[in-house]
Amino acid sequence: METFPSLVSLLAKRAAMQPDERACIFLGDRGAEEAVLTFRQLHDAAQAFAARLADNARPGDRAILVFPPGLEFLVAFFGCLIARVIAVPMMMPRRQSARDSSAAIIADCEPVVALTSSAFAIRQDLQARFSRQGISWLAVDLAPAAPGAADLPLPGSEDVAFLQYTSGSTSEPKGVAVSHANLLANLEMIRASLGNTGQSTHVNWVPLYHDMGLILNALEALYVGALCVMMAPNAFTQRPLGWLRAISDYRAEVGCSPNFGYDLCVDRYRAEQMQGVDLSSWKVALNGAEPVHAETIARFIETFAGHGFDPTAAFPAYGMAEATLLISGGSRGAGHVTRTVSRSALQAHEVAAPADTADAQTLVGCGRALAGERIAIVEPDDGKRLPAGRVGEVWVNGPNVARAYWKRQEASETDLKARIDGEDDGQPFVEAPFGRNDPQPYIPPTAQPFVPRDNQNYQPREAQPREAQPQEARQPRVQAEPGNVDALPAFITGGAPVPVAPQANGQNGYDNQADRFPLHRRRRRHRGPRDGAPPQGGDGPNDAGGD
Repeated sequence: METFPSLVSLLAKRAAMQPDERACIFLGDRGAEEAVLTFRQLHDAAQAFAARLADNARPGDRAILVFPPGLEFLVAFFGCLIARVIAVPMMMPRRQSARDSSAAIIADCEPVVALTSSAFAIRQDLQARFSRQGISWLAVDLAPAAPGAADLPLPGSEDVAFLQYTSGSTSEPKGVAVSHANLLANLEMIRASLGNTGQSTHVNWVPLYHDMGLILNALEALYVGALCVMMAPNAFTQRPLGWLRAISDYRAEVGCSPNFGYDLCVDRYRAEQMQGVDLSSWKVALNGAEPVHAETIARFIETFAGHGFDPTAAFPAYGMAEATLLISGGSRGAGHVTRTVSRSALQAHEVAAPADTADAQTLVGCGRALAGERIAIVEPDDGKRLPAGRVGEVWVNGPNVARAYWKRQEASETDLKARIDGEDDGQPFVEAPFGRNDPQPYIPPTAQPFVPRDNQNYQPREAQPREAQPQEARQPRVQAEPGNVDALPAFITGGAPVPVAPQANGQNGYDNQADRFPLHRRRRRHRGPRDGAPPQGGDGPNDAGGD
C-alpha cells in the first residue's frame, strides 16, 4: 500500500487517480440516494471550503463540527485538514439536556469557528448555545466547487488532524490529539486486518462524529479507494433491516455496528421485509464499540444465514480513542472464537472453569494485536506483565497511539506513556480497560468499570448526582436480577456516544426515552512511582470497541 504524509495527500491522490468514481453516498430514510460525491468532487469542495476557512481561522486554531447526518461533514473535515485547522467533531447538542458535554468540550478546545450545514446554521438555539463563546459560524453545503488548489501549505505527518474527545462520564472530557501519522497508521492496520481493497464497499449508519463512523468507515474507505454508503442513525434505528438491504443493494463487503445494532436487526426481523436481500457479499461484519456478546452473534447468524450471511464474516474487534480507533481484530473469513469461563471468578478478575451451567459466562475473543502494534495484559497495582489466563489492564503500544491529550500534560504523561515494570525498553504504552491475557484478548462484560461512592460500587452515570442525570438514566433500562451481569446496560466505548432514536416500544432492554448509550470508563487505582516510571493516577482513558 502506498504511504502518504497526510490525509490531504491521500485525498489528492484519490482525486487524481479515481476522479469520477463515487467516493460517498448518503441515503435518505427510505433508502434513496440523496447526495453523492465523487473523489474529485469531495476534493474540490474541501479545497474551496478550506480557502473560506483560512479567512476565518489560522493554522492550529480549532473548529467544532456540528452537523446533522450527511456528506457536508466530510467536506468540512477535509477542509479543516487542508487549512491546517484542528477539527473537533461534536454530537449535535440536544435542545434540552441536563447532561451535555458540548460546553466542557468548547471550554477545553477554545474553538474560533463552528461549522455546520446551511440548514442548521440558521437554527437560533444552536447560535444561542454558543453565543457566549464568541464563536463565528460557517455554513457548509454540497454546491459544485470550481477545481483548483487552495494556496495553502500542506500539513506535516505529526500535525494534529483532529481532537477526539473522551466521554466525560467520570471527569471532564479530554481531547485526544490525533495526528495525521496516527490516523494513517491505524488506517493501514485496519486495511490489513479487514483485508480491504478498492472493491470493499462500506455501508455505515454510525454517525461521523463517532470514531467508528468516521475512521472505520468513511476514512478507511477513502484510504483504499472504495465507496462508502452512509445512512442516518435514526433511519437505522427505525428500520434496521434497511441497513441490510443497502448492504445487499450495493454489494458491500464491510458493515460495522455496536453489538446492540445486530440485536436490533434480529429483533426487528420480518421475512417479508427481507425479500430479495442477499448478504453473501458481506465479508466483514465488525462488532465493536461496546461489549460483544456471543449470544448476539449466534442469533444474528441463525436469523440471516438463510439470506446469504456467512458465519465467518462475524468480526469482533476492540479499540479505544487513545489508539486512534482499532487495537485488535481478527482476519477476513476467520470467524470468531469464544471461551466459556466462570462468571463468579471473572467478577473477581480471575479466570477459571465454570462450577456449573449457572456459573458459565461465554466470552468472545476480540482478535489479535494489529500489525506494528504490541498488546500487554498488566497488573494495574504494580505495572507488571501478567501471564496467560490472567485478567488485568490492556496496555497498547504502536504508531496509532496518540502522544497527548489537548492541554493536559500531566494526564498525557500518566495515561499515554506508561511503562511495564521490569521491561525498560523505552517503549511507552497507553492503558486501557480490563481484559484477559490470551492469544486473543477477551474484554469481559463483567469487567465493566465501577465508581466507588458511599461504600458502594456504581456504574459511572449512576455515580453522578441524580439531578445531573438524563431522565432515561434515572429509570432501569433492563430488569436485571442480582448477579446477572449480562443484563447490565450496554455502554458504548469510543470518542463519542452513538445516538439511538426513541423506539416504538420499550422491548429488548431499550426504553422509549433513551437517545444514546453513554460511554463507560473504568475505575483507576492510584499508584505511586516505580523504577523511573511516572506516577499513575486519575481517570483512565476511554476504550472504544472498534471504537
